Amino acid sequence: MNLDQAIQAFFDEAFELLQQMEDILLDAESTQSDPELLNALFRTIHTIKGSAGLFALDGIVGFTHQVENALDRLRSGELTLNENLTSLLLRCHDHVKAMLQALVNQSDGPDEASQAALLAELAALTATAGGTPASEPEPATATADTAATMDWLLYLGFGPDVLRHGLDPASFLSYLATLGEVSHVIPLLPGLQAGTAYDPEQNYLQLALRFRGETTLATLHDVFEFAREDSHILIAPLAGAAATLARNEAGLGDTELAQVHAHWLTLGMQTPDEAVAASPDEPEQAADSGAQSAAPLAASVAAPPAGSSNPKKAKTAEKAGEGRFIRVEAEKLDALINLIGELVIAGAAGNLLARQHGAMALQEWSQGISTLIEQIRTGTLSMRMVQIGEIFNRFPRVVRDVTKELGKDVQLDIVGADTELDKSMIDKLGDPLMHLIRNAIDHGIETVAVRTERGKPARGTVRLNAYHESGSILIEVSDDGGGLHRDRILAKAIDRGLITADAALTEQEIFALIFEPGFSTAAQVTSISGRGVGMDVVRRSIEQLRGTIQIDSTPDVGTVFRIRLPLTLAIIDGFLVEIGKATYVIPLEAVIECIELPEALRDASHADHLNLRGELLPLLRLASFLEVPAAENARQNVVVVRTGDRKVGLVVDGLLGEFQTVIKPLGSMFSHIKVIGGSTILGNGQIALILDVNELVQHVTLRDSARFSLTHDFAMLGISSQPTK
Repeated sequence: MNLDQAIQAFFDEAFELLQQMEDILLDAESTQSDPELLNALFRTIHTIKGSAGLFALDGIVGFTHQVENALDRLRSGELTLNENLTSLLLRCHDHVKAMLQALVNQSDGPDEASQAALLAELAALTATAGGTPASEPEPATATADTAATMDWLLYLGFGPDVLRHGLDPASFLSYLATLGEVSHVIPLLPGLQAGTAYDPEQNYLQLALRFRGETTLATLHDVFEFAREDSHILIAPLAGAAATLARNEAGLGDTELAQVHAHWLTLGMQTPDEAVAASPDEPEQAADSGAQSAAPLAASVAAPPAGSSNPKKAKTAEKAGEGRFIRVEAEKLDALINLIGELVIAGAAGNLLARQHGAMALQEWSQGISTLIEQIRTGTLSMRMVQIGEIFNRFPRVVRDVTKELGKDVQLDIVGADTELDKSMIDKLGDPLMHLIRNAIDHGIETVAVRTERGKPARGTVRLNAYHESGSILIEVSDDGGGLHRDRILAKAIDRGLITADAALTEQEIFALIFEPGFSTAAQVTSISGRGVGMDVVRRSIEQLRGTIQIDSTPDVGTVFRIRLPLTLAIIDGFLVEIGKATYVIPLEAVIECIELPEALRDASHADHLNLRGELLPLLRLASFLEVPAAENARQNVVVVRTGDRKVGLVVDGLLGEFQTVIKPLGSMFSHIKVIGGSTILGNGQIALILDVNELVQHVTLRDSARFSLTHDFAMLGISSQPTK
């Protein structure tokens, strides 16, 4: 691993730890400071600080050190995790994240004034927490497992491969200096080669040094955690250094042990006799001090992990577990999927040629190739699938901040976080879901007083739910608030000229008006919403992902925004149909069955419903709808499709079978054609358009709703009506 890869791994880990920190803070606030959560919280910032020190990121190290001090007092009970402290720690989290993001983007970080304000608040907490402030250490004690200002001796026997692993020995010293004072350093070069035997990628440097600071043995060992695998790291309090070397828990060879002994003597290590002479009145205490310092060292350096009797086997098992995962750049995976898409097209061309030549052996070979391509396609696409919880986990913090700002009491329930979706879609869902959640809290959930008056629980609920249905993924954002006001939406739409006063709209059409640009029924503008900006962006973002969004709302009960999305944007299984002389693709996931259109309905163009085993099935004649000439004397068929709980029969001229479809987006000049979701290239080189089943079903639903409404109005007037074309 080179340095660029190492620092990228640091950034990835740091952002993951910050997400854990935010989650823990929100959980700890609701679970009243669980000790395990507080310890985990401390470890997140401690690990970021340690890793940043390895790369000499002094600004991050300095700031996180102050946060770490506050968290240490929090877990020791000197501080209480109340609302104010949680808010401060969340702001510190945001500041560290901004510092890291600035390094990633190579841009300016957060301003110094905001950092100074946060540090001042942290310092005030530390000063008033009780006990001795960090700047005034308590008298030193001779134990290695309690924090006290004391002298330490270190031997850093870095292995020959630390440079190849992207680690710089100097960075360890830089980080160590943030914990205290490095007073003396002796560089050692025992294996240095000359001439052509010198390997510039090999490490020859080892260090012996003396350090003074308020810390513990465990904290010092954490500094060198990344280098421990291939190195010999010895750390001991000055008073117990001789006893530590005598025990030799790290298993040093005789030559290396003698070398460490000699250099530690130079740095001030006392022999056992000198230690006794220095404390003639307390010889037993001096001996105990050495034992106490040696025992933690044995536990830290030599002892195997719990449940393992062999440290080498434990390390091997740990590395084997890490080897099950590998980081791959998203661009490389996208390029692979594009190539597989082209392979799908080439395979389809091979199938076509095999059928045209009629050679059985060639057809069998072609079928085998197609099966392998499908397996490769399925396996590769699965690499892009990630749990939607990756984005859901952003929103507990959003809900907390917005509710505090609005003075409401709202909880967020998350269901289905393990549901998988294409990574490329996950990245584009953040903003739409953010708008929906913020609007649910602002417009949907009532104030505590109003909810109490209506007999509801004082605490409102916003719910995020994700699940699979019919080859698609559904994401629901719901609330138990006041619901949408149908009459208010209509009045606002008429006032803005979106509809006429006598327009007959279905409930779904009325609710859909809130997605119009600039539409808002808010009585006043707030920092959260009210300017009519956002809901139109939500719909546009969902449509760009080939998805749909629908609304169900009941007054005083709540509202549900239901987003339906395809599982992937790259390759789908399609069903080829013929309409006139053109070929179209219907996503196979939406197809239920295919039947022949009854002869009695072929010429009756006004007949737009079919009795399908006792069920009234709406029909859509695609030739007429798409305005293409129908095939003459063709035996028409009905492809029954479904989205959600709605079924529609699509009348086509011919059925051509299943086909693996590589989705090619249409140009911007065709973006207004809602019923076409993309295009693909067939095996014979022709272009086939992909039909958007959701739009087709919605068109039929609106057509029938309008027809029913018109028939009902005629009946109320005593006028007979006939079905219209």
